[in-house]
Amino acid sequence: MAQTFGGSVGVAVAGAGGALAGGDDGAYPAWSTIKVPIAIAASRLAPVEAEVFGPAAIQASDNVAAESLWLAVTPGDVNQVLADAGVGTTVNTEKIRPEYSVFGQTLLTASQEATLASHLGCVAGAGPTLSLMGSVNSDQAYGFGQLPGARLKGGWGPSTSGGYQVRQLALVSNNRGEDVALGLTVIPASGDYATGQAMATAVAEGLRPLLDDLPTAAC
Repeated sequence: MAQTFGGSVGVAVAGAGGALAGGDDGAYPAWSTIKVPIAIAASRLAPVEAEVFGPAAIQASDNVAAESLWLAVTPGDVNQVLADAGVGTTVNTEKIRPEYSVFGQTLLTASQEATLASHLGCVAGAGPTLSLMGSVNSDQAYGFGQLPGARLKGGWGPSTSGGYQVRQLALVSNNRGEDVALGLTVIPASGDYATGQAMATAVAEGLRPLLDDLPTAAC
């Protein structure tokens, strides 16, 4: 993929035995994928806010709605969701880049994104968020959103040098109806979001014939 588009790609699959990654498995800003554990924390502890703001935060990736969820819980609540999902990191709480959310600058690898997806079915309070992930807005259904049964959350934003980074985590279905948990990082050499979307979709299409052979999700 990187040879075709230029730039770098990292893709991971996670199951009961852990995560397997190919390509660039470095830690990059999670961008809006971190809205998944925030929404789950809100479902657990602030159900009214979760019901009001969750759909926009997850389906439309609305940043104002996500900020409302963030303010309804504590960083510790979000960290508990990450821990419950087997992700060995904590949500960022420092204002690293003034123009972007604090939580979106949380660093995650593709393996950690896949691990989070893999455990969502066992995480208390994740049901509403998983349901919303199954009906994201059409403009965000590129990449893993093109695969069968996709429940996904994407994130994207420019690096400090200006080039876009595109992130996704997803549960998709193999031909047996089993969940496969995936994580993705693409950084196009051109730096533009449209190329990042195209790269993500190309990665997904490359995985499509392999889904029956990949490990199934832990939960």
